[in-house]
Amino acid sequence: MTTTTAAPTPHKLTSKGQATRARILEHAAELIYTKGVHATNNEQLRRAAGVSGSQLNHYFPTKESLVLAVIAWRAERILTFHRDERFTGFDNLDALRAWADFYVGYERAYQEGCTLGSLASEIIKTDLDVHDELASVFDQWRVIFRDGIERMQQLGRISAEADPTQLANLLLAAFQGGMLLAQVARDIAPLKDALRAAIDYLQTFATPPDAGELQAR
Repeated sequence: MTTTTAAPTPHKLTSKGQATRARILEHAAELIYTKGVHATNNEQLRRAAGVSGSQLNHYFPTKESLVLAVIAWRAERILTFHRDERFTGFDNLDALRAWADFYVGYERAYQEGCTLGSLASEIIKTDLDVHDELASVFDQWRVIFRDGIERMQQLGRISAEADPTQLANLLLAAFQGGMLLAQVARDIAPLKDALRAAIDYLQTFATPPDAGELQAR
């Protein structure tokens, strides 16, 4: 699996230095999310994080290094959540339904949207050289679903005719598109419908329980 490329962390940071860098990064992620990449400047970030210009330049000497770090910061949270034990590697349909139920049941989902998706929509409009890193993050997210679907096939839970990559793309697209429409409508229904339709389609490849148990032995 590919790994996320991020802005290099300065070597031999003290605990105070690590805390300062983390504070800058957290405020940068929030500012970029609310104001956009272009509208976020050093002065805003210095005030928000309570740091000097020299401190900001020490940890993030260029805007690209800052945006790379924000991508990695957002990605770590998204990918860690999807790799949580509660979803058992997405090797069964119930795990996918639990994932969908989490977002549908999250009361602020349609207000906040997908922070990574929002970041992507901002970055693709810039000339910053960070597109490959952003693409890598979404590829890792897609791979989580693809690997789960492949395990379903190995366990005999879905047909070998299913295309794991295609279905992983469907799940991710349903999430991103459904989340955007939910934000526009200020209603969770579009996300709920999109995820349900995607999982229902995946279910059409499900094999009878007996067959799955026999193949798994």
